[in-house]
Amino acid sequence: MQELIVNGLLIAVILTAVILRFLIGTHAGSGMTRKQKTMLVRILAAAALLLGLQLLTAGTFDQIDRYLFPSAGRWARFALYLIDYLVIGYDILRKAVRGILNRQVFDENFLMAVATVGALALAIHENGEYLEAIAVMLFYQIGEWFQGYAVGRSRRSISDLMDIRPDYANVERDGRLERVDPEEVEPGSVIVVQPGEKVPIDGTVEVGRSSLNASALTGESLPREAGVGDAVISGCINLTGVLKIRTTKAFGESTASKILDLVENAGARKARSEDFISRFARIYTPAVCCGALALAVLPPLVRMLALGLPAGWGTWVYRALTFLVISCPCALVISIPLSFFAGIGGASRAGILVKGSNYLEILAHTKTVAFDKTGTLTQGVFEVNGIHHSTMEEGQLLEYAALAESASSHPISRSLQRAYGKEPDRTRVSGIQEIGGSGVIARVDGVEIAAGNDKLMRHLGIAYRDCHETGTVIHMAVHGAYAGHILVSDRVKPQAGAAIAALKAAGVEQTVMLTGDAKKVAGQVAASLGIDTVHSELLPADKVSRVEELLKAEKGRAKLAFVGDGINDAPVLSRADTGIAMGAMGSDAAIEAADVVLMDDDPMKIAKAIRISRKCLRIVYQNIAMALGIKLVCLILGAAGITGMYLAIFADVGVMILAVLNAIRCLFVKKL
Repeated sequence: MQELIVNGLLIAVILTAVILRFLIGTHAGSGMTRKQKTMLVRILAAAALLLGLQLLTAGTFDQIDRYLFPSAGRWARFALYLIDYLVIGYDILRKAVRGILNRQVFDENFLMAVATVGALALAIHENGEYLEAIAVMLFYQIGEWFQGYAVGRSRRSISDLMDIRPDYANVERDGRLERVDPEEVEPGSVIVVQPGEKVPIDGTVEVGRSSLNASALTGESLPREAGVGDAVISGCINLTGVLKIRTTKAFGESTASKILDLVENAGARKARSEDFISRFARIYTPAVCCGALALAVLPPLVRMLALGLPAGWGTWVYRALTFLVISCPCALVISIPLSFFAGIGGASRAGILVKGSNYLEILAHTKTVAFDKTGTLTQGVFEVNGIHHSTMEEGQLLEYAALAESASSHPISRSLQRAYGKEPDRTRVSGIQEIGGSGVIARVDGVEIAAGNDKLMRHLGIAYRDCHETGTVIHMAVHGAYAGHILVSDRVKPQAGAAIAALKAAGVEQTVMLTGDAKKVAGQVAASLGIDTVHSELLPADKVSRVEELLKAEKGRAKLAFVGDGINDAPVLSRADTGIAMGAMGSDAAIEAADVVLMDDDPMKIAKAIRISRKCLRIVYQNIAMALGIKLVCLILGAAGITGMYLAIFADVGVMILAVLNAIRCLFVKKL
């Protein structure tokens, strides 16, 4: 039986050596770091040396023992195996010693050092087989190598995905292009982006037309067309024409810089599962060390003192060493953070930026999703679609409205200015008063103008007429008398209805719309999309109150996500369990307050984000159950003496490799 086990282990060593040698010569090997290549050479050298030593017959050492001097064969054999052991395990021994000196004793390095050194000591004492000790260390290092290679691959895939940081910006000076550091470019400067170059800073196209590849930002492979007047974001790659772009932000505030900062800092925000594993490892490792010590000492004492039997120290020390090898918590400590890191990478690949693994875990438990309307479910592109009940020339009424709203950057105000068709002369406007959630009062050419919703009209005591069409209605009053209203309509995003259906298919139980729009407009949009509940005519503070009511209704059992894009959504994004912001049209305040950012404003990505988070958490739980379950069984078998070091190798290294490979699945996202 022992010979069968030894032969099987030798075959495993040979196959492993062949596989690793193949990796060196393939494209996969070229992606390894220098440290990984060095470790690979050590593994191959140790495996070859172990194979050579096992092929030497026992008679070789018997001849040394017989013809030179007694016991020389035994010690020569030990010396050769010790060299092999040090080749593969010297760094583990060094880390274990360093941990002892730093008073951080109980880690996997300490467990492996104690177990393998103990196994060597037993082999010396019994002139037995050194294969176990070296094989344990060899396969542990192989497992560590595969784990490091897997982590490196996941990090490189994220690095490749997020390789959007520009190295330079082209500034035209004296008729020539000069490359400068993007951080030196001030907002309002004109930069030139040539085909094949990255857009270094957010801005607006002033000259030229081109196709832009934004796949690293949005996950979409199709290029986007950009021409004069279009906003472009940093990190896109210019594919065709030359563009002259007037920058609107500093480099540090541009999209690419913010995305990189989000991804780099995501690991600092740990999920509860990661915190649990960290606490578990701090308690678990000392506990198993004490358990192994008790297993080595207590049964022999009981046998010797209470039962009058031989102590059998060798047997119980061997079982204790096996217990230590099995108990290494590598699979848990490594695979759980890797699962979340890969989940964040998989989401980034799909154009979804998650600011931390804690938000990924919360998102997995989301049962209620609340939406802002404008810019989230609708395109946020308002157009003037009619002027009704006007008591003056329609062009004059529109001019008054555009000038009164000229100080506002709200999409509705911009639609009025576009319909006006001229650059508003701000010198004609004075005494502007903004009435929160209602509208604006101003003097235009000395004439008192009020522009806003029905709340503003009621506030001013002015009788108004309802609009028979659906849309946002801007009532106008001139000199305190009603002068008609302007109808402004927004367009629903084509994919919004499918996004709501996808959320319900993903297990979201309730969808809610929270908007400042009129009840009639909000109700029509919600009905067309299939949204369950609508709360309209809300001020920013009212949205926060509604979200708090929804959170109380959940009572902590499930989580609530809020999706928004505007400055007024920032308080609600912060208050929700998970805040999801639109990254392309969204305001800086909303993106800063949010926990998740959708880089292309596609509401379909919300359901995808939830599915990614649930897949990631499912893999985390699978790894926890697999690692603890297999280790528990093997610990019992090892303590009972039913199995030895060979099963310990599988329990430690095998489970770790399986858990890491399972974690890597989080990188791959299926299309909805």
